[in-house]
Parts: sequence; C-alpha cells; structure tokens
Amino acid sequence: MQRKSALTRRRTAPPEIAAALVRWQKQHGRHGLPWQNTRDPYRIWLSEIMLQQTQVAAVIPYYERFLKRFPDLATLAAADEDDVLTLWSGLGYYSRARNLHRAARLVASEHAGIFPNDFDAVLALPGIGRSTAAAICVFAHGARHAILDGNVKRVFARCFGVAGYPGDAAVADELWGYADALVPHKNVEAYTQGLMDLGAGVCTRTKPRCDACPLTAQCVALKQNAVAQYPSPRPRKVLPQRRTRMLVMLHAGQVLLEKRPGSGIWGGLWSLPELAESDSIDAVCATRFGVTASAKKALPEVAHGFTHFHLDIEPLRIAVKKIDTRAAAPGVMWLSLADALGAALPAPVRRILAALD
Repeated sequence: MQRKSALTRRRTAPPEIAAALVRWQKQHGRHGLPWQNTRDPYRIWLSEIMLQQTQVAAVIPYYERFLKRFPDLATLAAADEDDVLTLWSGLGYYSRARNLHRAARLVASEHAGIFPNDFDAVLALPGIGRSTAAAICVFAHGARHAILDGNVKRVFARCFGVAGYPGDAAVADELWGYADALVPHKNVEAYTQGLMDLGAGVCTRTKPRCDACPLTAQCVALKQNAVAQYPSPRPRKVLPQRRTRMLVMLHAGQVLLEKRPGSGIWGGLWSLPELAESDSIDAVCATRFGVTASAKKALPEVAHGFTHFHLDIEPLRIAVKKIDTRAAAPGVMWLSLADALGAALPAPVRRILAALD
C-alpha cells in the first residue's frame, strides 16, 4: 500500500489523540522525576542526554550525582574531561558525556554561558538530535516541537499501523509526519511528557498494558489484534566476535591504567593496556611502560557487548618486579585499586579490577 504524504497525514491525524494524552498524563503520568517541575534548560538538557538509550531508573542516581558535582553549566564547562567521564562511568555510551562537555564549553564561549532557547541553535550543539532538541525546547520554554524517540516511535507505529522497521528512512519519515501533525497548540508539555510516559510504562515493547492505554479507540494495531507485530524489529544480523588481551599490571598494591584516545571505543576513559595476540608481554611491559614483569597469570575472560560487535577480553595478571626510574609516560598512571575503581573506567575493566583478590 502506498504511504500517505506528510500533508495528508497532517490533515487526517485525529486531534483527540493529543487531548487524550494530556488528560491521561495529568492523572496517570510521571510527575516526580528529578528533572521535572523546572524550566532550567541545563537540568532538562542533562536529563535528556542521559536518557538517550538508557532507562529512567538507571539514570536517576547518575543524574543526582552529576548535578551535585556540576550544579550548573558554567561548572561543567570549566571541568576537566576526566572528571566528567568519572561521573559518567558505568552509564555507558561515553560519547554522550564527551559531547555534553563539548556542548557546555561551546555554550560558554559562543552563547555567553546561556543555554540557547532557539531550536536550531540547540540542535547545532554536539550530541543533540532533532527529538532531543525538541524535548529541551518543550520542557524549558513551552515551545511547540515534535519528539520522536524510540518509545514514541513504537506508540505511533501501533496507533497508526505503520509497518516496517523505524530505523528505515521511509518509516521514520512517516512517523515524523504523525509526530509533527499531533503537537497541540496548548498543554504541549503535558502532551510531550504523556507520550514519553505512555511509551515507557504502558505501550512497552513486550507485555504492553493495552487495558491502561488512553489511545485504544484510535489504535490500529489493537483493532487488528496485532500489537506485537508493530513496529517491525531491527533486521537481525550476526555480530562479529572480537578478542583482545588486557594487562593487569600490579605493583605495591597499585595497578597501571592507560588513557584511551579521545575518539573510538571508550574514548577518553582510563583502561587496562591492550596488546595484540602476537605481542610479547615482556616486550610491551618494558618498552611501553618501563616495567619488568615477573609472574603472569590468566584471569577469567570477560565478555562485553557493543551495538556492532561482541568483545571477549582475556585479562592477564602481571606481577611487576621493577619499575624504571624514568619519567612516567604521558597518559599512564599508577593508582591504588580503590582509586582506580573510582576513575572513569569502561564497565568490563571495572569488573576485572573489582574481582581482584
């Protein structure tokens, strides 16, 4: 069946959907989240970035700790990246933290430290896409903009019977058409929050609570008895499997950590040094880090999943007999295990260190 044009969708999208969502949100939605009941764009922006691909329950403690350390945009802009990444450690998707920090510095230098209220200016900041910019402008300024995060895509796909995988451009375009058409002229904050609440707690991916949904009268998927079929899942593909070896070099109760490059996997985090399968452990220890290794022991492997591949890590515990007196190489530091666990570490590295006896 040929897809309707965006213009047709704007003419035919039922206006009662927005009204039903507003009524439902006021009675059944979430009202006590730490980033609600404020117009502070800094707090709203921080929450929206943390909530990208992360559930509310996981975000709340990170959000509260982050605000305690960086209570405003100026403090964040003046911070060292290591401090930002340390507060983010464990939340994942670390490019979000680096972009947050970059954006704070851009606001400080190009917007006189005042978070912009113009949609295009917000969208131009690092790490902010169309839906995130819309949410910030809605909640901070009451502006009329459409959101379309992953949960909302699912709500619209079911409500309007939009077939296909939402990651495909044509499907996403159709969903954006509905998103743009439905934004009300008043109560836009309650409507937007209602969409978020509905997707997070009622119109869930599995076991949706259709009996509690305010949109049952309009839901195409429900009428077709096909809720589980919308939206179509991501096309399955076999993810490649990769392996790496990591050196757990220990000396006098301290462990050696190496700072990773700013871009790429775990960019800017502190990690255990990696070496290729063909590398000599003794040579790497001596030439890269100026240490003489003695006893070596293989530790249990650690598996970690990324979006595009799986990684198996083989940790090798190295007892260091001697450290050269030469100046420490840049990007390398020795820390006690307690201090190392408090650093900005990738999650699997934290697991390796936490398991040391």
